[in-house]
Amino acid sequence: MPLVYDELRRLAQHYLRRERADHTLQSTALVHEAYVRLVGQDSPPWQSRAHFFGIAARLMRQILVEHARAHHAAKRGGHHPFKLTLEDAAALPQAADVDLVALDDALRKLSAQDPRQGRIVELRFFAGLTIEDAAEVLEISRATVAREWTIARAWLYREIARNTPA
Repeated sequence: MPLVYDELRRLAQHYLRRERADHTLQSTALVHEAYVRLVGQDSPPWQSRAHFFGIAARLMRQILVEHARAHHAAKRGGHHPFKLTLEDAAALPQAADVDLVALDDALRKLSAQDPRQGRIVELRFFAGLTIEDAAEVLEISRATVAREWTIARAWLYREIARNTPA
């Protein structure tokens, strides 16, 4: 558990670095909430370390998006949309101040059209997995992950840009 906890905490800190400076959710709370949800799931045994952290990343994404949606709802229209430039899209894994609600909405649409691309974005962007680790989790080639990652980033850029007011 200490090894898993430290890794989950690193992952949570990675996520929270992308959030606004006044974010109220702390990494410890994010780890604890993700852990509670992990323990409460009826999921198959973890196939690998990458598989476990892929699932943990999905849970942390859900928690952060729920938190962001609640924050935006509390502000009653105080949401300021984030404009994603082409340069930002190209550097999506390192992007800061990403509007998680807009990204989650776009990612849901992408996942409905192409579940594998949606999963690749989730593993790369949210879990911070390498192309090699994502290929291992998805049991596909690294070349396929790299190709699908490029296509998915371009699609997300277009979708977010299309839905962001000028």
